[in-house]
Amino acid sequence: MIDTRLAGQTVLVTGGSGNIGAAISRAFAAQGARVAVHHLDRDPPAPAGAEWAHVTPAAGTADELAEELGNGSFAVGADLSEPDGPVRLVREVADRAGPINVLVNNAAHCETPDTVDTLTHASLERHYRVNAVAPAVLTAEAARLRRGGEPLCIVNITTDAARAFPGQTGYGTSKGALEALTRSTALDLAARGIRVNAVAPGPVQTGWMDEELVARAGEAVPMGRVGEPDDIADAVVYLASHQARWVTGQVLQVAGGHAL
Repeated sequence: MIDTRLAGQTVLVTGGSGNIGAAISRAFAAQGARVAVHHLDRDPPAPAGAEWAHVTPAAGTADELAEELGNGSFAVGADLSEPDGPVRLVREVADRAGPINVLVNNAAHCETPDTVDTLTHASLERHYRVNAVAPAVLTAEAARLRRGGEPLCIVNITTDAARAFPGQTGYGTSKGALEALTRSTALDLAARGIRVNAVAPGPVQTGWMDEELVARAGEAVPMGRVGEPDDIADAVVYLASHQARWVTGQVLQVAGGHAL
């Protein structure tokens, strides 16, 4: 048995009410942690010519999940694309549960089309606001509110698309920025005992792939299958655990060998 030493800790999971985020929330709750399940109630309408490539869980899903998790878990809403959204989120969690011990920057924005030919200032800004700017501000605010020697670690969720995938210009480059942020904040915060790492998933089935695409994607993965949300959640818990106490500034690719 491994004691992760996460019992009783406060964990904020952004985008924590659906898909990979929900798996991460459940994995921490299984370790005895109190989870603040962040959610976005609804997406604004997509601009002309664009479609959101993510699905916002139905209203009430975060509350239902928090009740399922137990341990004093609760749902908390915030729009991370708004300038004051990240700071308000961290402060609300701290007011309700005390300083955050683990911050998982999982929420992401992805839209299509996302090619060089369709790139605009607005489309890049939409990706970067949620995928790079919000995690930076969340990390900084969590560090500012930390009390003394209270444990704090950050795990960012990137993607192996950050290694340069065609057709994902805004999404891939914003996640590349998040990986750079992981390394830079790890160095800045190391002397304070705060660790910052990232998990880079490969193709994970969260409902967006039909059977044909699952088969094709599986053929591209050396280990022969697409990922499942629990594959990512287990890696996140490891990086937040006592067992990873001397690990910081790392991007752990969890992709079955995909995009090496």
